[in-house]
Amino acid sequence: MRILVCVKRVPITGGKMVLTADEQALETRHLGFTISPHEECGVEEAVRLVEANGGETVVLTLGPPEAEEQLRDCMAIGADRGILLKTDGADWDAQSTAGAIVDAIRAEPEPFDLILFGNESADTGNYQVGIRVAHALGLPVVNGLKKIELQGDQVRCERDAGGARDVYVVPVPAVLSVLEGLNLPRYPSVPGRLRAKSKPLAVVEPLRPEQRLEKLRLIVPPGQGKQAEILGKGPEAAPRVVQLGVA
Repeated sequence: MRILVCVKRVPITGGKMVLTADEQALETRHLGFTISPHEECGVEEAVRLVEANGGETVVLTLGPPEAEEQLRDCMAIGADRGILLKTDGADWDAQSTAGAIVDAIRAEPEPFDLILFGNESADTGNYQVGIRVAHALGLPVVNGLKKIELQGDQVRCERDAGGARDVYVVPVPAVLSVLEGLNLPRYPSVPGRLRAKSKPLAVVEPLRPEQRLEKLRLIVPPGQGKQAEILGKGPEAAPRVVQLGVA
């Protein structure tokens, strides 16, 4: 079994988001980087499937040279090799990103049985790349998955649907987008990180096509901030406190 997992270098969430002066990007001088939580689960699932069935796990990203760090992290938890589609760090729209990934897939000597994506990236969150890749390759695609199970030449997929789950059974090869919670990703061990340094990493420099979407500017939405309600002063506040406690 050969599985490709597509990941993206994104700023670590949870910190304060500050825009550059031109409002075109995040100020990343003081931010760390990682891959999206959905993609962490995608890498873990691919590694588990290959451990159980044999084969190869490949991780791919489109991004600046620094994105090698994220690929090495994925190889440290079990991926066999990486592919870096190296760019100058400028944003690529979904169609251009999907096109570069499709070209990389077609350049492989053997086809992949599964191509995994995170349901959406943690920065742009546009949900499009996996679907565009599937369409270009003529493969079935299922999104928002919380369970993946191989059944011979088919894959059984489950997606949350309110209190129940939708079940899809599709033939392989297939493109699947997974959600955080699909599994519990392992942490890279020290021996794993040492092994990852010697695993093969191919670097390809795709040409950036003309972008079909134009970014006007970014806006950081205002937060709610800290809010407080004064219930009263002294003994007269006691009934209100009791009321809130009962509620």
